[in-house]
Amino acid sequence: MVENTTGYCLDLIIHPGETLKEVLDDRGMSQKELSIRTGFTEKHISTVVKGKKGISNSFAKALEYALGIDTSFWCNLQNEYNQEIIELEQANGILDNELSVLENLKQIINYFKEKNILEDEDNRSVIVLKLRQIFNVSNLTFIPKLSMQGAFRAAETTAIDPYVLCAWQRICEMKSEDMIIDKALNTKLLKSYIPQVKRLMFKDPNSMRNELTEIFAECGISFNIVRHFKGAPVQGFIKRTEDGKMLLCMTLRQSFADIFWFTLFHEIAHILNGDVKSYLCDFDFTKDEVEKKADDFARDVLINPIHMNNFIRKADYSMDAINNFASQEGIPPYIVIGRLQKEKKIDYSTYAGAKVRYKWVQ
Repeated sequence: MVENTTGYCLDLIIHPGETLKEVLDDRGMSQKELSIRTGFTEKHISTVVKGKKGISNSFAKALEYALGIDTSFWCNLQNEYNQEIIELEQANGILDNELSVLENLKQIINYFKEKNILEDEDNRSVIVLKLRQIFNVSNLTFIPKLSMQGAFRAAETTAIDPYVLCAWQRICEMKSEDMIIDKALNTKLLKSYIPQVKRLMFKDPNSMRNELTEIFAECGISFNIVRHFKGAPVQGFIKRTEDGKMLLCMTLRQSFADIFWFTLFHEIAHILNGDVKSYLCDFDFTKDEVEKKADDFARDVLINPIHMNNFIRKADYSMDAINNFASQEGIPPYIVIGRLQKEKKIDYSTYAGAKVRYKWVQ
């Protein structure tokens, strides 16, 4: 229930569509029959019944003919509802600047509706109230002032939308709330699991994700792969929890498998190196000594540095040579290809067909 200190309550505001549904139920009339009798589509009637659309004057007149209930009754219901929504906006302090935030959060709102986190609601004021609950703020305009302000400072010159970035972080937290992690963070155990994690590179992405989730859970880490949203150019997000565990989320932004694995071991490095004091939001453009150490760890875990140097000295970048080297290292060939492309030993278009892209089941 959405409540506020002035006594207005969203759940007590009845949309005219609810009354229409009650009338249809009482008469045993289907929406299809009402569609035939009024000349309005079933879709139109369904959206009204669900509270997503109001009752227009023309629809109210059609309902008078179809149901024998005066046009004025339906128009008055709609007018009362509209007035109550206005009063609700005033009571909850919903102003235009807060309503404008919904445009920033458009893709997030669609995601929340898709996942049934938000009802399929079109009333913007109602959506604002629901989002306040989700983000735990009394006004959506406060979002840029939340805990990730340090991350925003690190990315002042980039195309980051602070509202989308905060929403992505909140989605990470919500996904982790559904998981039961009964072990404390154990970095020593995590380090011992690295060879097993590397073997998962040969598995299909969705079974690999499930096994990664189990491995991280054993180490006291809640692991999730979260959809990418434009405006949040994030590689990963790590956060310590109050109960001594850790949250690790990666974005679906990079679909190339070699980038995914490099990023994963990069985030593991942050955990092993003790870089996460409270939280760490990892952008792909952030460059400092901490990030360099994490990059070096990921690079050397994926491919033994001495072996890689020897391979490069031979300068044989044929597919046969790559396959043989990958086999010796116990890694898929796409890891070697990605490394050669990154170090500009081969062009990014070379062996493009051998690169693997992950497609995740949400």
